[in-house]
Amino acid sequence: MAVKIRLKRFGRRNRSCFRVNAIDGRSPRDGRVIEQLGWYDPNAKELDRQLSLNRERIEYWVSVGAQPSDTVRQLMKRQGIATTG
Repeated sequence: MAVKIRLKRFGRRNRSCFRVNAIDGRSPRDGRVIEQLGWYDPNAKELDRQLSLNRERIEYWVSVGAQPSDTVRQLMKRQGIATTG
């Protein structure tokens, strides 16, 4: 099973939010999640309310071989989390 760290969309139309999840790479975008690792709200005005990541768990998943998506990799970089295991 190839685990990916990617975004899962939720929220209403024109006001989307995203959850950062560890998920099986074969699952659909909004499919079953292994573990929720944080959230991202691109519409939030304040920077501290835009992004929240669980650093410890993300570093664990990356260390066991999970591959972050390009967008999640940029969010991790913004938070100062290493993207290689």
